[in-house]
Amino acid sequence: MARSVADARGGGLERSCRPGEWVEAGGPVDGVELFRARLRGRPYGRHRHDVYAVGVTEVGVQAFEYRGTVERSLPGQVFVLHPDEPHDGRADGPGVFGYRQIYVAPARIADALPAVTGRPTPLPFAAPVTDDPSLARAVRVAFEGTPEPLALDALVLRLAEGLLRCGAGSRVRAVPPCRVDLPAVERGREFLASRLAVVRSTEVEAVTGLDRFQFARQFRFVHGTSPYRYSVMRRLDVARRRLREGRPLAETALAVGFADQAHFTRTFKAAFGMPPGRYASLNRTRG
Repeated sequence: MARSVADARGGGLERSCRPGEWVEAGGPVDGVELFRARLRGRPYGRHRHDVYAVGVTEVGVQAFEYRGTVERSLPGQVFVLHPDEPHDGRADGPGVFGYRQIYVAPARIADALPAVTGRPTPLPFAAPVTDDPSLARAVRVAFEGTPEPLALDALVLRLAEGLLRCGAGSRVRAVPPCRVDLPAVERGREFLASRLAVVRSTEVEAVTGLDRFQFARQFRFVHGTSPYRYSVMRRLDVARRRLREGRPLAETALAVGFADQAHFTRTFKAAFGMPPGRYASLNRTRG
């Protein structure tokens, strides 16, 4: 167990974990924290936190009292808890309920909103439970990568877009078309392609003259992927070439900016469907 729920966000568990129960937490990093849990009964008393909690129910039915009513989230549904809103948490039934969620600082969402709307925008107040496959996927994908700066920027942008779509109490205006500064995007793309290390958000801002969320949105519009994904794939292209040349795995991982071989192996397999060791072996066999 990574940490207690009380450590994760101050909510606290009413009693110790029973068989089959667990929690995992990672972060926070740059205003973003990842959290997963499998719990039974009524584990959470009434509490509140100063961040957004955006999650997806994975197992069972999750119930929580929120703004004067009891909400229920089924597997696959998205739930959103607004900063400073009291709530509890429990299973709606005798079995386990499980979920994964992202805690994100409101300031991070506020910074991303102008890139989406094109104007200063108040923090969105989303519906507590909704069906939004795109937002659900953004939450799930966040647990597959590592908290590199560009990855967190892309995640926060997706969360901001999803919170606007799920706005409660009023119809959300259509998101305006993305205006693209093509020279700036191309400068950013060339910079990403030239780097074999983790790229920081401040670096792309300096190169492009765009803020990190404007760049992420415009880059996706032009290239169909996020700056982070583009950067990782260019680094993996170099890694494949090095492996075909017979370079050692650990040396290759470090050369293309991965902190350790395990991280490199996971990322390589997610991109190409096989671990780098097998890729290297197959190339040696063919040679």
